[in-house]
Amino acid sequence: MEKVLFIKNITPENLIKIYERLETPLKGNIAVKLHSGEEGNQNYLKPDFVKPLIEHVNGTVVECNTAYDGARDTTEKHIELMKKHGWSKYFTVDILDASEDMILENKNGEIIKKNIIGAKMKQYDSMLVLSHFKGHPMGGFGGAIKNIAIGLASKEGKRYIHTGGIENATYEDMFKADHDSFLKSMADAAKTITDFYQNDIVYINVMCNMSVDCDCCKVAEDPCMEDIGILASKDPVALDQACIDLVYQSNDPGKNKLIERIESQNGLLTIESAEKQQVGSRKYKLITID
Repeated sequence: MEKVLFIKNITPENLIKIYERLETPLKGNIAVKLHSGEEGNQNYLKPDFVKPLIEHVNGTVVECNTAYDGARDTTEKHIELMKKHGWSKYFTVDILDASEDMILENKNGEIIKKNIIGAKMKQYDSMLVLSHFKGHPMGGFGGAIKNIAIGLASKEGKRYIHTGGIENATYEDMFKADHDSFLKSMADAAKTITDFYQNDIVYINVMCNMSVDCDCCKVAEDPCMEDIGILASKDPVALDQACIDLVYQSNDPGKNKLIERIESQNGLLTIESAEKQQVGSRKYKLITID
């Protein structure tokens, strides 16, 4: 049973504290995978908030291009948005699929047997996955699993996951695919990332600004419930499950809107599939720290 740490007060200092309490110091060239925020989005984690933690680990902010039209669908546009959103002001920024892709295999994948990611990921020895927990129009919710699955897939890889394994998929193909196959494919993809980094990857979810929409939405709904806190674990499945449980256990009536989004998109299937893929375990022990 994996430990999930929890701090209620959401501050930059507590991001560092919860990382340190994981007692899993990352080594070498450290990638920090986060969501840079689509142009126009108001809910994503801002650079000023995460700056102390990223500096603490001496990490490089990494991202990948999107599979849909917008301000992040090419490397050139993505870099400009990273500047506009302030990421480049503070950090070295690296678009992992800027030049070429590479393949990670998952021979036991339920839907897809490979994951297409940015080739520059192999330059990093370890990874801090810093996720904003919130809803998602297609996945139901977004947390650690989505951040390492869709989030680390290249532009082509994102379409491959969304379509449940269609080669050279188009933008239109993503909206014709079987929905549950997409959710299971995220779990298959996540397994390739955890296998790649083994013990050199840790996860932090920040439960704030919880809209039903993702940070990938240019026009996102405002948050529907109050902030809950910061959670961290070495297990992304346990971490996402703990966040889901805290939403359901909340006394905030606004939770019903987020729960409706999660359930309407069958979002829990991703967690269930990730456990079957041995990405992690849904069983956890929640430890509250001051």
